[in-house]
Amino acid sequence: MEWFSYQHLYYFWVVATEGSIVAACKRLHLSQPTVSAQIRSLERTLGETLFDRVGKRLVLTEEGKLAAHYAEGIFSLGREFVETLKGRSAGRRPHLRIGVVDVLPKRIVRDILDPVFRGFPDIRLICREDKADVLFLELAAQKLDALLTDTPLAPGSPVRAFNHLLAETGSSFFAPAALARRIRKGFPGSLQGMPMLVPMENAGIRRSLDQWLDGHGIRPKIIGEFQDSELLDAFGMAGRGIFLGPTLAETEVRRRSGAVVVGRAPDVRAPIYLISPEKRVRHAAVASMLEAARAHWGTPR
Repeated sequence: MEWFSYQHLYYFWVVATEGSIVAACKRLHLSQPTVSAQIRSLERTLGETLFDRVGKRLVLTEEGKLAAHYAEGIFSLGREFVETLKGRSAGRRPHLRIGVVDVLPKRIVRDILDPVFRGFPDIRLICREDKADVLFLELAAQKLDALLTDTPLAPGSPVRAFNHLLAETGSSFFAPAALARRIRKGFPGSLQGMPMLVPMENAGIRRSLDQWLDGHGIRPKIIGEFQDSELLDAFGMAGRGIFLGPTLAETEVRRRSGAVVVGRAPDVRAPIYLISPEKRVRHAAVASMLEAARAHWGTPR
């Protein structure tokens, strides 16, 4: 394993965040030659130039931007490490940081996270919702303990993490009662030309839906595409058109929306994965989520 000086990395990070060596020297209470020498030493160790000089300004190179990103994660984790140890000795509550991809149905996410509150009453749950690419970077920087997503980490990904299938279900089509009466008979062909609300194209479920529709030669009238699953549900519950939901959550969707199931598509799969930094999950609360979900939905290990 190749080693480098974390002190040199810290000086580089301070210069990168302050924007100049002069400002960094004031913060570090060091002379300019000392800080400059530390950065040159780090560049020699890494074999890369981290700053370019543009006039009187220092500008991060592409390698410098990457180094600054990792340095932020390293020193943020270091602060959290110290705060956590101090917090334990002072009796503070432990944290669980979960990233949630914004296309996941909120009702399913709630069911997955609920065992944390039952099994760990002292824990503080922190949910961070965003797009998958952003959350994968935060997981890689160890800013998250785990990630819930609808698509697994692809083989060969630069992010070192592991996929754990939590649940996988077919999909059900819902519609307001008046519209349902017109399309229930003759499903799925009756979906042709009907108003439909769908997830955005970057969602795993959307790709599965498009393949299913193409396979049946069906062209519905797409009247809305949504990144956020809750917003899609809100329009569906307002009776704007046909919308899709996990079959395993059928009862709750009907209860909350008053919508009617017009048909089911077992081949339109809606998987949910837990992505963890390690293959064998060590965080007790994350392990409890994994075990509870597998027991509830009968997901194979």
